[in-house]
Amino acid sequence: MAESQFVSLDYREYPAEEMRRRAAVFYADVRRRRSVRRFSSQPVPAGVVEDCVRAAATAPSGANKQPYHFVVVTDPQVKRRIRAAAEAEEHAFYQRRASQEWLDDLAPLGTDAHKPFLEIAPCLIVIFMQRYSLLPDGATAKHYYVQESAGIAVGVLIAAIHHAGLVSLPYTPSRMGFLKKILGRPENERPFLLLAVGYPAEGATVPNICKKSLEEIATFV
Repeated sequence: MAESQFVSLDYREYPAEEMRRRAAVFYADVRRRRSVRRFSSQPVPAGVVEDCVRAAATAPSGANKQPYHFVVVTDPQVKRRIRAAAEAEEHAFYQRRASQEWLDDLAPLGTDAHKPFLEIAPCLIVIFMQRYSLLPDGATAKHYYVQESAGIAVGVLIAAIHHAGLVSLPYTPSRMGFLKKILGRPENERPFLLLAVGYPAEGATVPNICKKSLEEIATFV
């Protein structure tokens, strides 16, 4: 077993009042975040997405295996292929696979089988889960809490994108195998989520929905 090595924690303690202020400021900012389906084609400044992905990679993961890979897609032809494959899956979903209850729940969001944002958004980030590592000698190494680790990283990524001043849309078609094929990912990876990233289109609107209250989502004992 490898011997553990440790370094000093880079921790900054704030006075209680400053803590409260920082928490309130962050909440006030992040509550403005919305999933956007109407994007501008305006390019994202160089380096912004890279730093957001770096931020996502700081997330905790099972045994620090960091079992994910981020594929950043800006090539128009690749985005076009992704849209075509996604809409084929979505058509089958809306016409045959989805239950009426599911369709009723989606109705207030105004979604359908057409996904133009997959071409219009300047950047798509496809997050793949790695079920295990492929080692240089051909052996494999197990990963732990893969789905949970990927989910935490995506949460950090979405917050980082909002903090940078961009908008995003988490997108998970009911079947995502086409992403692995189009992007040529290895056998140990499986698509987890696609995140469209960019600027909102002029006059973009979002559904008039609200989040649950603190009392509904949390219990303090």
